[in-house]
Amino acid sequence: MTKLPIGITPRGLSREQAAEYCGCDSVAAFDDWVRRGIVPKAMRGTTRWDRKAIDRALDRHSGLLSDAGPSIDEWLAEHMS
Repeated sequence: MTKLPIGITPRGLSREQAAEYCGCDSVAAFDDWVRRGIVPKAMRGTTRWDRKAIDRALDRHSGLLSDAGPSIDEWLAEHMS
């Protein structure tokens, strides 16, 4: 396995990494955020969370993006038939 250069955050985060990235105190707290729709679920077919999707979801939830359009989960539901 290769290491990313210092300062580069991977785009696909493990559950533990995603929880830490979000500032959650525990993985259980992160799982609660996922259940409540604060952050999206893992990318379809994976156990990885997209860092950019997390950023967008948190921006929407905090009110930084009021016209951000559909969440990734909403977009997938609409486009995956």
